[in-house]
Amino acid sequence: METQYRIRIPLDLQMFAKEGPGGEKTEDATSKKLTDVRNEGNVAKSREIVTAATLLALFLSLRYTMGFVGNRLLKVFSDFYTLIPRYSNDGIETVDFSGLFLKATLELFIVILPFLLIGFFVSFFSNSLQFKFKVTTKPLQPKFSKLNPISGFKRMFSVNTLMELLKSIVKVAVIAYMVYGIFEEHVSDLYLLYDMSVSQSMLLMYDIIMELGMKICMLFLVIAAVDFKYQRWKFKEDNKMTKQEVKDEFKNQEGDPKVKGQQRQRMMQASQRRMMAAIPEADVVITNPTHFAVALSYQSGNGQAPIVVAKGADFLAGRIKDIARENRVEIVENKSLARMLYYNVELGAEIPPELYQAVAEVLAYVYQLQNRVS
Repeated sequence: METQYRIRIPLDLQMFAKEGPGGEKTEDATSKKLTDVRNEGNVAKSREIVTAATLLALFLSLRYTMGFVGNRLLKVFSDFYTLIPRYSNDGIETVDFSGLFLKATLELFIVILPFLLIGFFVSFFSNSLQFKFKVTTKPLQPKFSKLNPISGFKRMFSVNTLMELLKSIVKVAVIAYMVYGIFEEHVSDLYLLYDMSVSQSMLLMYDIIMELGMKICMLFLVIAAVDFKYQRWKFKEDNKMTKQEVKDEFKNQEGDPKVKGQQRQRMMQASQRRMMAAIPEADVVITNPTHFAVALSYQSGNGQAPIVVAKGADFLAGRIKDIARENRVEIVENKSLARMLYYNVELGAEIPPELYQAVAEVLAYVYQLQNRVS
């Protein structure tokens, strides 16, 4: 006869939950989570918007500064062409190549400097418009997790990397198609460059470059609009939280609800003890008679109206009446007045003027009883 053995292996069902412990990330990020992510330097931004805005600004700048750029380039050509006789007459040895190179570099730098400044400011503002500007040094801090080859391998083949690769392929393919189409359209004009003057050839190249540049800008604007929507969606999805994470965050911010409940209960108990201790000094307890009880204290010499020193409903009302009897505090039944005092006057507050007459009648009755007893 075979003996069968059964082995019990304890299983944690959270191991099978999507996204690990806490379950699937289905909750939108809280404001605290978004603030923490922002402090880490992570924001929803599209690099394609920066590229599109910068390219558009540069080509528009070139369109309206063509006169300045053309004159500067013609001056550079002119300066170099004037040196040709010196090459033929004096020999190459006498030419100061370092000075010539420095001069040409300076002239070209003057040409491109406005475009560099425009590109810098446009890229800065196009980035700033996508999110609120905030200085943080956390992205500069070294993270040893980035040195992990396994993490690096995962980043290489992540969805984000594949998306960036797909965008690059699309951009290169479309731009190549545009360049081919434009040059095919103007190929006959390009053969005439040898027969044109420098200014004419520059105008021809300007027209071709501007046509190609504006088409590329339109392409990048379309890509930027799509990428901006995608980056916003991806940022929202990447920062979603599990229900457990939301609960833990709420506990960390607001405190454990159980602990807060216990604190509130202790505070209520302390308040009730102080309230019960004030009942023996009260002048009268006005009752419903079974549901409400309100204890009033009045000091005629201090200029204040009667004060509610204790109030309660149901069980607490019974306790107030018991203490009042033990300390020989008069109990007066007045259903409407007890209800109005209970709902409209806070503990420790003076009664409102509209109740002066009704309370004065009760106090007068109580004082009359006390005078009879005495």
